[in-house]
Amino acid sequence: MQALHALLIQIQNATTLRELEDLRLQALGKKGLFTHQFAKLKDLDIQSKARSAQELNQLKDAFLNAHAHKKQELQSVELEARLCAQKIDLTLANTDLHFSLGHPLSYTKERIIDYFTQLGFKLHLGALVEDEFHNFDALNMPAYHPARDMQDTFYFKDHKLLRTHTSPTQIHAMQTQKPPIKMIGVGPTFRRDYDTTHTPMFHQVEGLVVDSTHKVHFGHLKQVLEDFLHYIFGDVRVRWRSSFFPFTEPSAEADISCVFCEGRGCKVCSQTGWLEILGAGCVHAKVFENVGLKDISGYAFGLGIERLAMLTCEINDLRSFFETDLRLLEAF
Repeated sequence: MQALHALLIQIQNATTLRELEDLRLQALGKKGLFTHQFAKLKDLDIQSKARSAQELNQLKDAFLNAHAHKKQELQSVELEARLCAQKIDLTLANTDLHFSLGHPLSYTKERIIDYFTQLGFKLHLGALVEDEFHNFDALNMPAYHPARDMQDTFYFKDHKLLRTHTSPTQIHAMQTQKPPIKMIGVGPTFRRDYDTTHTPMFHQVEGLVVDSTHKVHFGHLKQVLEDFLHYIFGDVRVRWRSSFFPFTEPSAEADISCVFCEGRGCKVCSQTGWLEILGAGCVHAKVFENVGLKDISGYAFGLGIERLAMLTCEINDLRSFFETDLRLLEAF
């Protein structure tokens, strides 16, 4: 019993967790003191056995409590020592810095916004969740329109949806503002698609200019967008092709001479020498009718931010924008 009492004193004097663990094994291991003392009980008479067993159990409980408290104390001491050894001096200057223009998408988006806001366009972000009227119906895409099937829309149960383009910002602007209106809608859009040139989320810019009849025409649209393309790509040639969009009439698409081969023909431009950049046109009369505007004219345009970022930053896989690979950012 004296050896067991001595262990209790040694626990109080232990200075390391290793030393404490050795004491635990010395007391409670298979060949420990408590095991040895309990084994000796079988040789005692009934009264002595009961008295000795009670004393041993009390000593064991005292040992376990003392061990638990000492272990907690030593763990706290060791943790404090480790934290002090590993602490960071925040006053030290970090010389390992990397400077960049930011994420290619953010950089490209800011360049676009800077250009149009300097021309007096007001920035609209709009809601990500829209209804069918603002996303489709008001833009001259009724329920039976085939363009609706091409959008691969994410629908909710309550007939709401994730916007498939930023064009709903134009509808909201025409419903809440009186002409003249000069705005751009910028932000993420969503469609059910995913490959090297498509992602479920992508970013668009929509522009809208509305004023009284004959004050806005296709010539204004052409001048603004050609100047914008030269601002983004430098000295490139621009060509216009007739096209079709439900919400504009007439409609057109703008191409630029390939920035990689300078129009000579390469793999990127499919040997044509031209790259498709954006779509535009004069606002369809049906769209004005859907929002309750009369005696009005205007033009609208739309382009993908990822498309511009891939061309200006020479990135060949759209998915690279969303894979959080720091090596991509280090390139800028």
